Amino acid sequence: MTTFYHSTRSAEDSVTSKQAILAGIAPDGGLYVSDALADARVPLETVCAQGFHATARLVLGTLLPDYAPDEVASCVEGAYGTQWDSDAVCPVTPLGTDWLLELYHGPTCAFKDVALQMLPRLMSVARDGGGRKIMIVTATSGDTGKAALDGFAGVEGTGVTVFYPHGKVSDIQRLQMVTQLGGNVAVCAVRGTFDDCQGEVKRIFADRALAERLDAAGVALSSANSINVGRLAPQVTYYFDAYAQLVRRGAVRAGDEVTFCVPTGNFGDVLAGYYAKRLGLPVRRLVVASNANDVLADFLTTGTYDRRRPFHKTISPSMDILVSSNLERLLYFASDGDCELVSSLMRDLAEDGAYTVPDRVMDEIRATFACGRADDDDTRAAIRDTWRELDVLIDPHTAVAKHVLDGIERDGSERVCLSTASPYKFCTDVLRALGEVTDGMNDFACMDALERLTGTVAPAQLAGLRAGEVLHDDVCDRERMGAFVESACARVFL
Repeated sequence: MTTFYHSTRSAEDSVTSKQAILAGIAPDGGLYVSDALADARVPLETVCAQGFHATARLVLGTLLPDYAPDEVASCVEGAYGTQWDSDAVCPVTPLGTDWLLELYHGPTCAFKDVALQMLPRLMSVARDGGGRKIMIVTATSGDTGKAALDGFAGVEGTGVTVFYPHGKVSDIQRLQMVTQLGGNVAVCAVRGTFDDCQGEVKRIFADRALAERLDAAGVALSSANSINVGRLAPQVTYYFDAYAQLVRRGAVRAGDEVTFCVPTGNFGDVLAGYYAKRLGLPVRRLVVASNANDVLADFLTTGTYDRRRPFHKTISPSMDILVSSNLERLLYFASDGDCELVSSLMRDLAEDGAYTVPDRVMDEIRATFACGRADDDDTRAAIRDTWRELDVLIDPHTAVAKHVLDGIERDGSERVCLSTASPYKFCTDVLRALGEVTDGMNDFACMDALERLTGTVAPAQLAGLRAGEVLHDDVCDRERMGAFVESACARVFL
């Protein structure tokens, strides 16, 4: 069976999931979607009786059916092996009267590992050892960069170029990227915001002259951002697996609805929950938790998406985003596949900086999605109170979701808060939130102090960064990103 994918902006040209994953983004700038999502189902009884690996095989086999079962099984085995420090991969643990879905047990201590340990393997299978070489080009607000670098480093036939906003990621996040080993990796800071980086990456993908030059050299560009369906599909697994863990704990009976609260900026993490719901997972609500850059919360409240607003540098930097790319996929599905509408809305966003969604589409969206926001003071209070009252240490992004979830009226469903990163990736801000003075202390001194204060232990891969050598110190303006990509391709492949 082959499930075909096409752009959110046009249904004319169809590709297989392998082709969609290799391309990353559709030629017209849209995101790849499959209309088969309307009919496909993942059997809940089966999920509840098995572990993460088996569910990953089932979910990926459903969403990417042109991958043979043995190909999927090999990818799952490689992606979720000894590089994870939990046998459960993504364990569910108590959070007072709610639950915490811990997504940070992978090699870079962030939820992006769930997808970015898988994506290079999916791409490798799709290339089948031949064809053009692939240069992954990705923008990161903090976590995607290191996860992509770790996943693609050393993968034959591929290279990876990562851009991050200069001065707008945590010190630990920056060190994770700039100390990355590998002859096929490139890292560059960009003077500007994440949205500047992401917008320019999209322009690079649309640069036909660049594509022709690279094609002549046997190189094609692809993406590791959540705009790539190969990033999105693996994330659906942990929603199903979390539900199965709750069933095994006796917290819910199979068929009971569950609410998930998700800290999100680019909308990919919570969109995976929407895919899970479409595939049959009993989801009561998906709660979008925004920080002070609350463009998503405003959109869900008003029906107007407006990126023309001040940009706030917050203590939850991975969510400091004003253009949420994956929202485009939700607009497609909520409008019953109206490519013309989606294309028009995206044109309005590009030209005017805003768009307003028809009421009928917003009604469909609000039937599933709720929202809330937390500023930095709310975030610090959530970190402090969660530690003091529940003896659970959380990072600022998780704290945004915890604050929002605490403000949502209970409706009888079990509630799961997604925890997207280790608190030690943001140890300075976590330590300050716990009331400690950090003046004159670097991140590693704060890491040590946080260990002493809480009796917890920093992940070895983060503690070890203090001995890492900076290998990537490039900084450029937005306008030079395309040239940097071309030079990286020449260095890696030519």
